[in-house]
Amino acid sequence: MAAPLSLCAHPLSTRAPFRLRASSSKPRAVVDGAGVPKMEVRYGLRPGQNRLLHELSSGLSMEVIAQESADKSGGDLNPPLVFVHGSYHAAWCWAEHWLPFFSSRGFDCFAVSLLGQGESDAPSAPVAGSLQTLAADVADFIDKKLSSPPVLLGHSFGGLIVQYYITNIKDEQYRERDGLFPDLAGAVLVCSVPPSGNSGIVWRYLFTKPIAAFKVTRSLAAKGFQTSLPLCKETFFSAAMEDHLVQRYQELMKHSSRMPLFDLRQLNASLPVPSVPKSSIQLLVVGANDDFIVDAQGVRETGKYYDVSPVCVEGVAHDLMLDCSWEKGADVILTWLRGLRRDQR
Repeated sequence: MAAPLSLCAHPLSTRAPFRLRASSSKPRAVVDGAGVPKMEVRYGLRPGQNRLLHELSSGLSMEVIAQESADKSGGDLNPPLVFVHGSYHAAWCWAEHWLPFFSSRGFDCFAVSLLGQGESDAPSAPVAGSLQTLAADVADFIDKKLSSPPVLLGHSFGGLIVQYYITNIKDEQYRERDGLFPDLAGAVLVCSVPPSGNSGIVWRYLFTKPIAAFKVTRSLAAKGFQTSLPLCKETFFSAAMEDHLVQRYQELMKHSSRMPLFDLRQLNASLPVPSVPKSSIQLLVVGANDDFIVDAQGVRETGKYYDVSPVCVEGVAHDLMLDCSWEKGADVILTWLRGLRRDQR
């Protein structure tokens, strides 16, 4: 989450393991360790994972870490999962725990790195893009490379990108219209920035928790999390998180973002994201009880906006997918995914 208190078929790998859509555009496969990495501290892939480069219509390449389903008993019943990170993160944050978790339970998994983040190319602009352009990049990958509608999962500011995506899904009545995004099987918002943005959180912190407001501003707006281990831990993780893990993730976060995701002033001018009809997509809103960045009221706002009851996971912090009890959030989402599959039969 960037400065939350600022007021303001060609296979993609050599063994082509995934059910991908054939395309005339040729994504370039990247063998881990080859070429010139864009991150000074590069994430080492886990067994069964591939680092891919998807070429966008702009000509820029977007990093995708992919992991094939290890359980084929579900056949094609399970939708693929596409994960979108927030600020100061990249595809690696999902690859650490959640990609192995969900692939072992029958889901093909794809984690993207937004432009200017991770091993993705950077645009010539001072920021990675806008809600529109970043969501369009995710849509480009889904449209060109996936053979069936995925579930789209977004964390923090990545959740806001997912929200913009779902307001622009193609409607059956308007299939001939250009500029609309491919259909989804569902969407999950994980510790997401609310649809109105972070302004409400900013003012609540300033008036009710001024010390926390100062810490979060120092941590994120001033990037203090990069140099202070205690501040990094308090911002993203639970108190029980071991320091050596915090230090490892701190180094990865420090080198993940070569530019801000958004111009926050322009972003705030475009919010709130338009609401969607209740029946248009199945949506899960997940918050963390110990989240230092997105408070409980922000999670409730998101749930209310989409007319769903949010789930608040106890004993975890903002980085739900990396925290020491990361399984708790993964289990909540897995239960929802299994219910989603039953509903779509």
